[in-house]
Amino acid sequence: MPTPFAAGSADALANRVAQLAAQDDADRSQAETVVQELLALLNSGAVRAATRDASGTWTAHAWVKQGILLGFRLGILTDQSSGAFPFFDKHTYPLRPLHLKDRVRLVPGGSAIRSGSYVAPGVICMPPMYINTGAFVDRDTMIDSHALVGSCAQIGQRVHLSAATQIGGVLEPAGALPVIVEDDAFIGGGCGLYEGIIIRERAVLAPGVILTAATRLVDLVCEKVRPPKEVPPGAVVVPGARPTTSAFGAELGVSLYAPVIVKYRDARTDASTALEDALR
Repeated sequence: MPTPFAAGSADALANRVAQLAAQDDADRSQAETVVQELLALLNSGAVRAATRDASGTWTAHAWVKQGILLGFRLGILTDQSSGAFPFFDKHTYPLRPLHLKDRVRLVPGGSAIRSGSYVAPGVICMPPMYINTGAFVDRDTMIDSHALVGSCAQIGQRVHLSAATQIGGVLEPAGALPVIVEDDAFIGGGCGLYEGIIIRERAVLAPGVILTAATRLVDLVCEKVRPPKEVPPGAVVVPGARPTTSAFGAELGVSLYAPVIVKYRDARTDASTALEDALR
């Protein structure tokens, strides 16, 4: 695991970010220095956009998002093309530096990792995929083809993000939690996670599950409707439907989307979601 940034140093940097972010006419040189310092810490994993405490509660660090937004405000569109690939973006957000010693397997074919994101040793990136600034991707996670890890998303260890998974970014409001996927979760192909959803450890989402902050999650095992925004540990979720309460809708046979917990993870589920060792 990366070495956490010292609390006192983090507080000092947070104060500098807050002061500069509040100034419309902030000194550009000073502000860019602070942004680059923050991005370097995000790249190393020493600073994160959100962290979890011992009780399992996640806290968003608004100052980190403020610093990222400050970088966008300061950025000037520049040509950052590499070889045959045209690339035009804010000069404050180049591609993340990546080297063999980082032990990240980045397969050729059109993937990109933006500066300000942490990608741990053992992560596999299958093309084409994209990791945005502020994201944290922990050890031995698989990011499959056409998958997006949005800004500030927090992805745990040994997670499998299947093909076409969309992990939405959450930059504003600064205090809002990003999308979080905890250790050993399996996210099926074409899933979409948005608006600060938390997927707890070992949960399994079948292909096509879409979750937002307002999505009702029906738990058939516990026989209750769970509050929005969180999938419990080990839950196995599939796409489902529920009848509309509208008489007109009922007359037409209209139903509404409702993801459903059909069971909780067991040995059979583990076997069906296991990553092949040969892939590593």
